[in-house]
This record gives sequence, C-alpha cells and structure tokens, in this order.
Amino acid sequence: MGKQLERDLGLPAVTAISIGAMVGSGIFILPGLAMEMAGPAVVFAYALAGVLVLPAALSKSEMATAMPEAGGTYLYIERAMGPLFGTIAGVGTWFSLTFKGALALVGGAPYLVLLFDLPVTPVALAVAALLIVLNVVGAKQTGRMQVAIVAVMLAVMVWFIVVGAPSVDGARFEGFFGSGFEGIISATGFVFVSYAGVTKIASVAEEVENPDRNLPLGILGSLVITAGIYVAIVTVMVGVADAAALTNTETPMQVAASNALPAIGVAAVVVAALLALISTANAGILSSSRYPFAMSRDGLAPDLFADVSDRFETPINAITITGGVLLVLIAFVPIDDIAKLASAFKILVFVLINVALIAFRQGSIEAYDPSFESPLYPVPQLVGIVGGIVLLRYIGFVPLVGAIVITVGSVAWYYLFVVRRGGVAREGAMTDALRRSVGRDVVEKTASEVETDGDEVLVAVTERTPPAVERSLIDLAVDVARTREGGVRVARFDTVPDQTPLPQSASTLTEADQAFEARMADRATDSRIPIRYGEVVSHDTRHAIVNYADHIGADTLLIERSAGVETLLGSDAQWIEDHAPCDVVEVSNLDHGSITHVGVVTDGGPFDPAKVAIADALATAVGATVAFYLPIGDEHPVSRRNTTDDYLSELVALCAAPVETHIVESGVDEAVERAATDSDVLVVSGIQRDLTDRLLGHGQDPVTAGTEHGTLVVYGASQPGWIRRAIERRLF
Repeated sequence: MGKQLERDLGLPAVTAISIGAMVGSGIFILPGLAMEMAGPAVVFAYALAGVLVLPAALSKSEMATAMPEAGGTYLYIERAMGPLFGTIAGVGTWFSLTFKGALALVGGAPYLVLLFDLPVTPVALAVAALLIVLNVVGAKQTGRMQVAIVAVMLAVMVWFIVVGAPSVDGARFEGFFGSGFEGIISATGFVFVSYAGVTKIASVAEEVENPDRNLPLGILGSLVITAGIYVAIVTVMVGVADAAALTNTETPMQVAASNALPAIGVAAVVVAALLALISTANAGILSSSRYPFAMSRDGLAPDLFADVSDRFETPINAITITGGVLLVLIAFVPIDDIAKLASAFKILVFVLINVALIAFRQGSIEAYDPSFESPLYPVPQLVGIVGGIVLLRYIGFVPLVGAIVITVGSVAWYYLFVVRRGGVAREGAMTDALRRSVGRDVVEKTASEVETDGDEVLVAVTERTPPAVERSLIDLAVDVARTREGGVRVARFDTVPDQTPLPQSASTLTEADQAFEARMADRATDSRIPIRYGEVVSHDTRHAIVNYADHIGADTLLIERSAGVETLLGSDAQWIEDHAPCDVVEVSNLDHGSITHVGVVTDGGPFDPAKVAIADALATAVGATVAFYLPIGDEHPVSRRNTTDDYLSELVALCAAPVETHIVESGVDEAVERAATDSDVLVVSGIQRDLTDRLLGHGQDPVTAGTEHGTLVVYGASQPGWIRRAIERRLF
C-alpha cells in the first residue's frame, strides 16, 4: 500500500480553497465581456450559472463523502463510468485546471500594470514558481495561505458592495432582458467557468479532516457565498458605471470601483484582484496536480505521478510536472483562447458528474455509502444534465471543438498507454446499473413468454421426415401446448414440380399421405389436448411453411434440424427462421422418454426469453430439471458477479420446473461443452451461430456440440438488434 496523504485541511481551509478557486477572472475580468452579450441581464446570467452549477456541487458533495480520496472529478467519473471515461475526465480536467491557473496569472496583468510598471510574463513566471514551491511544501501551508488571501479578498469585495450600493442608478437596468434568451444563455455559458472551482476541493478530499462534515459544508457553503457575492458585485458594477466603460476595458472591476469608492478603495480593489487571481492559480495547482496522482494510483498514468515526498508528504512529481506545464503555458501559449476551450470541457465534465451520481445510485456498488445524500434526487441531477447540454449549444463552435479534441486525445492515451499495459480490471457503477436495467428488461420479457397461455404450436414435417422424428416433434409440441393451455397443429408439406397443377395434387392422397393421416388420427385420439392435422401441397416448401404459420396464427413452429435442402445461400431451415412470423425451434436427436436435465446456454448475454420458455415448458411436462449455464469470463469484476447472481435468481423464480444455475468462468464454447456433457437436451439460441461463424467457420457450433444429445435451437420472433445484442454481451 502506498503512502497516504496527511488529513490537515479543516472547514475554513476547505471553504477558502473552494472560494479562492472560484473568485478570480470570473468576477474581475469576465463581467464586461459578458455584458456585451446580455446587457444588464448579466446579473441574471451570473445567478443562473450558479443555479446550474448547484446540481454538480450536490453530486460531488455526496460522492466526496463516499470516496474521500484524492482525484475528485476523475475519481468519481472513473468509478461511475469506468477507466476510459475516468481517463477522459482526469486528463481533460487536469489540462483545463492548469490552463485556468495560467490564465489567472496572465489575466492579472492589466491590474498589475495599474500599480507597477513591470513586465508581465517574468512576474507571472515568478509568482507561478513561488506557488509551485508552496504546494510542494504542503497542503497545510497552501490552505493557510489560501485562508489569508480569501479573507482579504472578501473584505474588499464586501466593502465595494456596501459602499457602492447607495450609488446604484436604477436607470442603468432599463431593458433588462433586451438581449433576449440567446444573449442571456450565451452569457450564462460564458460566465459558467466562474463557478468551476466550487468542486475543486474534492480533488484533495484525501487531505481533508472530518470529510463527512467538512466536504459538503465547504462545497455548498462556498457556492452560496460566492454566488451571492457575484450577483451583488455585478449588480453594483452595472448600477454605478456606464455600459460602454465596462465593456471596453480589461479591468471592469477597477472602472466600477472608480465610480463608487475613494482612491484607497480603488487601490484595495486592484490588490484584491491580484490576490484573487493568485489564489485561483494556487488552487489550480493544488487541485490539478492531484488528478495525475490519483490516475497513477489507478494505473491510468505513469507510476512516477504517485510518488509522495518523504519530507513533505505531498505528491511531489505530480505537483512539479503540473507546475512545469503551467510555466510553459505562461511563457509560450496564448492562454485566453485555450482557457475558453477548457471551459467548454468543464461543462461537459459537470454533466458527467451528474450522470455519475445517477450511476452510483442505480448501481450495486456495496462500497458506495455516502454520509451526505443529494436532496430531491434525481431532479437536481437531471436539471444539471439538461442545463449543461443547453449551455454547450450556445457556448460557441470553437470551444466545443476544443473539448472534443481533448476528449479524443484522452481516448488515444487510454488505448495507447493503459490498454497496452494490460488495462484496468475494473468497471464503473454505470456499467453495473445498465446491466441491472438490461437484466430487468429481459426478465420482464421472459416472464411474458413463460406465462403466455393459449399458444398454437405448429409442427412442420415433410415426406422425408422419419416417423420417429415426427413423433418426437409432436411430443415436444404437446409438452409446450399443455403447459401453456394451447393446441397443436401438425402439417405435412408435400412438394410437387412447378409444372404440376396444385389443385390436382391436393385432391389426391398418396399412400404416404394416408399413412400420415392414420398416424395422426391415432395420436389425436390418445392426446389430452387437441391435435389438428392435414397436408399442404406447394411448389416451394419453405414459403409454404412460413405462409401457413402466418395463416393459422402460430406462436411456435417446430421443424427438424437439417430438414431443408442445402443451397449456396444456406439451408431452407435458415430461410424459414429468418422469415417466420413466430418463434422457430430446430429439433434434433430428441429422445422424449429419457430427459432428466435440460441445459440452457446463453451466448454471453442474458438468456433469450423464447429459449427459457421452451426449456421450462419441456422440463415441466417431463418432470426434468432446467440447468442454466451463463459464461462471464475468468477476469470479471465483483459487481458483474453480484448482478449476474441477482439476474439468475429472478430467472429461477419465473420457471415452474426445478432449476439449477451455473456461472461458467470462461467463454461461451466452454459453457456449451459443459452443458452438452451434463444435459440430455441442449437448448441454445439461433443467434449463437451468427453470420461470421457461418461464413468463416469460427467458434464452436452448439448444435454440433450436442449431437449426442437432444438439441433445440431456438429462434425468437422478436430478436434484439445487433447493437442491443452487442451491448448485452458486453454487459454480461
């Protein structure tokens, strides 16, 4: 077990880090630019942005108390949605936070120029280097410095609000909503990044003392405080200064302060702006460095990021490498555009955070036990998801493309680095939640199949069908019909040459036809359920079978395996299965009198409902046991095993016959072989022999595996599409 980080951040430090991560360029630089979009309604845009951030804050507060570990956004999304999405969140958030930290330092230049005539870049680099050293020394020192910075900054802001409020001119708010819906939403998306830091503290959750209490209080408290300050400050700014003056300056806070405060107050605002931007950069280094640290511990980043300093007990390599990227950005890259691109990804991440909470709630991760739960779940999360998607629609094309580029780069990193190293044998809560949802859906469909009454079972035979095979088909039909309170219809399909008129052939009973009717008359007399029978004459047997099944409204069609004539395009049986209006069952080697075990094999997904219904009906009629074989692979997560056990338990409850369940920790072929060895009758799905197997000869043919036993190959009439089948196989 690696070294643990020291828990020495109390509630004041947590709140201060969170506020410091938010209050920066969002209030000292962005209001003027946002006012160009929304006019006086920029006040409403700031309030609306705070409301849309709240769901993510609630979600992160809950997840932070369940997983008080370093990593924050990355950790929650990775645990909820799996390593791939965790990599996307970790890499993207690391870059976006680093970009924002660099932007804060460079963005403070206009305010710095107001006080001193200094070169911007060297000073920004020097401040960045100092912050990197402070973060290496320890989170406690970082937290204490953050408390001091935030205290000074908040004092100046409150001074600005209190002194400036009496000078607010209501006339400046005329035409408040004149910019319309699009202008307000665009401004909301633009200033959304002002609140992005509210959940940064979760990335250092492993260093927070009493996280069950301090994390939710710190996150939600800082959001309420910051939103109130933002709305109050922007209201004063709009009310005391001309719109043109605010939109045509890089220092809108200083312009507004000049109209509302004395000279010393203006100087204090400039100092507060510098402190705010420094605190934003400091919080960015503190939180962003924990993302590669957490990813390294999970095998998604190189091991060097997980090294903890013996002296300072901080992730020294993660901090120094993050700081190095920050210095490079300050020195060589135009940060403004990059930060805008990163803010779009921030909205995407907040959407994923809300999705992650839903995944944890719907999944069955036993270790997920938060001490704080988001109120009114899932309403806030759904509002956050929809709101984030709407904001992305109006944030602009270029930032959205940038977020996509970061996403693609993260995916490339995952497959080129993580997968090549052997991958991560872990799945997210969302996968488990989807598996449970799919399982419930399949159970409902299976219940509908098993509990169906009044089934009409059609047995299709030809002149080439041996009497013994004919008898076994009828036995199976009677079993199915009896358990479902239905009826049996046996049809003998005779084929005549195309040049022979059908009426002439239908009017003449051959010797074979007479023998068939005699057998059926005897069978109908002895049967406890109605059996109807007759002959059908046609030029094309396969079309005749499908048309007749449709004409009588058959629910199940029984045919002999290999009864069709092999052609270049496949057998007649295959064509019938593809076109029949009902379930089709291919039967081979069925010895009705010796059945004690009916083995049912899945193809890696949940069991086909039609297959389960046929197996249960047969086993119930002959007093046999149904044995389900479900392969899950030898490297399966615990959550998959738990959900699979629950699914099988629900499946067992649906069956009338005695049931055994076998989870095979290997592939489908091994499950088929085991079932064929242990069972008298093997029941498989037609989809287990997919197109690639038939064309290329890949995989084990379940019918061949069961040639020494009875075999039923079931083709359900309502088969899921190939996308659904692929998802089911992946989940199960």
